Amino acid sequence: MADEPTPKERELIEELQTELAKLTVTDLLLQTLYSVSSLGYHRLSAESRDLGQARLAIEALKALVPVLEGSVPEEALRDFQQVLANLQLAYASAADEEPQA
Repeated sequence: MADEPTPKERELIEELQTELAKLTVTDLLLQTLYSVSSLGYHRLSAESRDLGQARLAIEALKALVPVLEGSVPEEALRDFQQVLANLQLAYASAADEEPQA
């Protein structure tokens, strides 16, 4: 039998529910794009290189950035388009550095 939440846990649950109620899909997508782009760059660094994961980050950005058109300010959209272009260039550079089999 599961223990009942303590008053402190109930309060925390209520706070989380309140915050979730404020969250919009747009907010979540923006945070997702930021996280994916950060991970993509991290996977291109010499110490954490994983070109497959970096390519997946690029493809996710290519798919999600257009979804935000009309839902976010143009500057934000332009910023993510620039991040995508920079990530693609960094990927190409990293791929050139990889030894050929």
